[in-house]
Amino acid sequence: MKRHATKVSLAATGLEVTRLGLGTGPLAGFGRSLAEDDCDALIAYALDQGINFFDTAPFYGFGKAEVRLGRGLLKNGKPYVLETKVGRVLDPATNPDKGIFTDVLPGVAPVFDLSADGVKRSIDESLDRLGLDHIDIALMHDIENHMDQAINEAFPVLAEYRSQGIIKGVGTGLNYCAETMRMINECDLDVVLIAGRYTLLDQEAGKELIPLAQKKNVAVLAAGVFNSGVLANPRAGSTFDYAPAPEEVIQRAIKIGAFLNERGVSLTAAALQFPIQNPGVTTVVIGASDASELEKNINEFNLDLPSGLWDELREAGLIN
Repeated sequence: MKRHATKVSLAATGLEVTRLGLGTGPLAGFGRSLAEDDCDALIAYALDQGINFFDTAPFYGFGKAEVRLGRGLLKNGKPYVLETKVGRVLDPATNPDKGIFTDVLPGVAPVFDLSADGVKRSIDESLDRLGLDHIDIALMHDIENHMDQAINEAFPVLAEYRSQGIIKGVGTGLNYCAETMRMINECDLDVVLIAGRYTLLDQEAGKELIPLAQKKNVAVLAAGVFNSGVLANPRAGSTFDYAPAPEEVIQRAIKIGAFLNERGVSLTAAALQFPIQNPGVTTVVIGASDASELEKNINEFNLDLPSGLWDELREAGLIN
């Protein structure tokens, strides 16, 4: 079986997920509107290629990504593991700021709500948008400024849902290591998604977060492996963590790319595979806007890279 479709246990949830998972933020249209048929084709292609793990959130397109994902999963009929998030609910709004999304559900806007009632409402409404009868994993999303409420109000609801078998796993989805580690230490989590903090440009999560997660039997999902763009195409105008990339970051990405090119390795292939060289990382979650983009990523994820490549990068001082 190819690397991307190899299944691994997701900590203590009883679930098995593929080493490559599909994140659905791009189903809300990053920079361009997506046709509904193309969204269906993307989900079908992922499933046909053996990917069984899908990550979404109410925030992505203000529910649009959930609608598109649910429809695609239902049409295909293949088994899947589905992860969505809580932390924001969608309230009525007139002409809301769409932010980074092109395709959004009309008349609503996300509002942070980590209260017990907000979490219950969030899951109920996600199921309605998805058109499915269950989700497998619920992550508390972007809670860095709402930590106490997440611990004291949101987590107990999710833990109760888990104990009742309504969901199988509870976790967090964050861009920040310190807050993720606090949640691991103070809550009984199954999984953490960490975006942008375990990449060729940023190995912060490898210092303490991943070892802590291993100790606590918490699965780590590595997302944002291109740091939102600069590792896919380092040039002037590239983005780093959804903001214009500083020149120093662009130059460092270019330097890593040149080092890899000398060894016959593309920057994108190394970026995709870097997280799983760490045994503490369960799955790499990537986004794609269409099936052809996902096909390219799958092919590069499956490439056999030169033996000792990561050690060479470390010895050159390019990664930690």
